[in-house]
Amino acid sequence: MPEITSRRGLLFGAAAVSTGALLTGCTSNEPSDSKDEPAANDQPAADDKPGKQVTIGFAGPQADHGWLNAINDNAKNRAEKYSDVMLEITEGSNDTAQQIGQIETLINKKVDVLVVLPADGKALTQVGLKAMRAGIPVVNLDRIFNTPQAYRCWIGGDNYGMGLNAGHYIGEKLKGKSGARVIELAGLDNLELTKQRTQGFDDALKNYPNIKKVARQAAEFTVESGQAKMAQLLQAQSKVDALWNHDDDQGVGALRAIEQAGRDDFLMVGGAGALSAFQAIEQDDGVLKATVLYPPTMAASAIDLARALGQSKGIGGLAEFEIPSSLTLYSAVVDKTNVDQYMSTGFK
Repeated sequence: MPEITSRRGLLFGAAAVSTGALLTGCTSNEPSDSKDEPAANDQPAADDKPGKQVTIGFAGPQADHGWLNAINDNAKNRAEKYSDVMLEITEGSNDTAQQIGQIETLINKKVDVLVVLPADGKALTQVGLKAMRAGIPVVNLDRIFNTPQAYRCWIGGDNYGMGLNAGHYIGEKLKGKSGARVIELAGLDNLELTKQRTQGFDDALKNYPNIKKVARQAAEFTVESGQAKMAQLLQAQSKVDALWNHDDDQGVGALRAIEQAGRDDFLMVGGAGALSAFQAIEQDDGVLKATVLYPPTMAASAIDLARALGQSKGIGGLAEFEIPSSLTLYSAVVDKTNVDQYMSTGFK
């Protein structure tokens, strides 16, 4: 899963930022000298009318996780919707030196804009700076560079918000239950994102004095680790009312362990937004009742932002002539009441 340092930017819902019309505004970055030009807040809403041709370079890590594969797919599919966008996409790599080389190749090709999801934000900061100094604006996707000088715009998910919303969802479901017991299946504990998700979850539970978190295990964002760690949790906890699992991929393994243990006495909330989780929520015949999004649609929105940058446009619906410097996506809770709305965004 993505490793980022949490940022607080403008908050947009996943569904909102995935619509192209919002991010292809017709406001210019260069204010007109004409006194007859309408004020920024009088500009018409954005549209998808073709504009200046823009070549976007896209560089991400190796797609070795369902979420990362969905990132690549969202970027490709979004670019294909625009007749005025050409996408130069790299193979992706988790090797820092190799990814730097791929980005330098895109810089040498003189692409108009770069979209970069670094395998390691800190390690790739210098190549982000190199692009910016070469006059190529960078959209930094999710895992953040060490300095804002290395990117023009950052867009990513809200890990703290994931935990917060998962905690509030569980809290409301267990609100009337005295002595409720909750367990947590986290991700890799050496990642900052895991700490942020746990912190958000713990902060939310403070609002529900009837609920106690009785156990926590860290898995590794894999099916195998999810199954093994969930089995340990279930063996240690004979009475559980709710589980929050940080990641839907490892949740596949967790659900296997739950089925093998013959447990159906609690509700489960997942994380990220996998298609398998959406389908299980829709069927509503097991413990999984909801998942909290970390939307891979952010890659589609990154393409929208890059296109707007390349065409010197702002965002429709906002008064400013420029795109924002950061966009933090909202971690929506998806359950049976709204799963149909999000089904098309689910990743495999």
